[in-house]
Parts: sequence; C-alpha cells; structure tokens
Amino acid sequence: MDAERRSAVVTGAGSGIGRSVALALADAGWSVALAGRRAEALRATASLAGGTADMLPVPTDVTSPDEVTALFSAVRERYGRVDLLFNNAGTFGPGGVALEDLSPEAWRHVVDVNLTGSFLCAQAAFRLMKAQSPQGGRIINNGSVSAHAPRPDSVAYTATKHAMTGLTKSLSLDGRPYRIACGQIDIGNAATEMTARMQTGVLQADGRLAAEPLMDAADVARVVVQMADLPLEANVQFATVMATTMPFIGRG
Repeated sequence: MDAERRSAVVTGAGSGIGRSVALALADAGWSVALAGRRAEALRATASLAGGTADMLPVPTDVTSPDEVTALFSAVRERYGRVDLLFNNAGTFGPGGVALEDLSPEAWRHVVDVNLTGSFLCAQAAFRLMKAQSPQGGRIINNGSVSAHAPRPDSVAYTATKHAMTGLTKSLSLDGRPYRIACGQIDIGNAATEMTARMQTGVLQADGRLAAEPLMDAADVARVVVQMADLPLEANVQFATVMATTMPFIGRG
C-alpha cells in the first residue's frame, strides 16, 4: 500500500449515503473497504470509482460478530491498518406501523442493524486502531436529525439514533488515550432509495401528508470527507447536514 494512502471502512456502502461517501473518499485518495450485505451492490459501487481507486468489497452482515471480525481482518491483511470507520449501515424498519403494532422482531431488527452493528464495527475498528503503529484513527457515526425531532411511527429508528449519540460520546472518551477520535454526522433528508417516498408525501407531526425537500447525498459525502481529513488532534464532535428547507427547524 502507498504509505501516503489512508484506509477507510464504509458500512452500508452498496447504496445511498454509504456509496456516496465511499466514492468521495476514493476520489480524495483514500483506500476504501466496502462493507454491505449484497456483494453485487458493493461491486457496483467499486465500478463507479475512477480507475486509480483502491476499493475492497467485503460482503458483511454488520449484525454478525464473526462477519465483522472477518471484515476487519480483510482490511488489516490488505492495508495493514484502518484510519477511518464510517458507521453508516442502517434501516428505518417497517414504515407506517403504529407503536402499539410494532412487533418485537421488527424492533430487534432495527436495533441489531443500527445500534449493535455500529457497536460491533466500532469495537473491531477500536481494537485495530489501538494496536496499529502509528496508533489511532477516526470513527464517524451516522446519526440522524430524527434523534432531535422524530417522525410519527418511528420509535425503533428514533431510539437507535438517540443511542448512537451515546455510542459516539463513549467512543470519544474511551479513545482519547489511543488517539482515536470519534464524531457524528446527523443527516436530514438526503436523497437516497430510503427517502424516495419523501418526494410524494410523508406523515407530518400534525397528521398531514406532505412532500419534503431533499438534498444530494454527495453533499453529505463532502462533509464526511472534511471530517475525515482533519488531523487526529482535531475533531468534529457533532455535525448536522440537512436539506435547507426541510421541516426540522420550527413548529409542526
């Protein structure tokens, strides 16, 4: 590996924000391990990068401790170290389901992907960052404005994004002795497959259905790259990136 090329792991890299961030990092000169459940989607992400990009697709279910361990073993074997983890893999869970009708299985699935998956990846990255030389690295967690202003019928998603903030703070504190920085980006209304329905109408706090403005996922990716490019002596602890006119600031 080029001594000047840093290595990153991006989860949920097969689509949406993960794909945009992986491509932006590659364009900025990073080597990028692409993690996600669908091998064909990861290969598609890699094919979109430039010819000089160094991409490593690793099919991974982030809810599986064994698969997460295998992911970071592959990264260590290929690149020798990991400088960045973008904890991005996530799911909204079933849409339009009232709280009282949400099954325990659906709740557990959202918690497993959004929270446990992020913990397992952060734990594996932490172990490698602590042991490698030079020591240290950066973890960026994908939060959500939903942790501050939830949507109706989003209890599992919202609860996990609140928990993500606790994970971010704990990682920041526990990483200090080892030059491991951790920050969080809270995203609102990036245009992805998961948010396509917002263009036609989503339930508002007052019970109305209304279309909402979206922003390009590439705008999110630019912010993640800026956070990643900081020296480890500096950290963006929390950043909010959102469609300018989305109904987040104000009364609904």
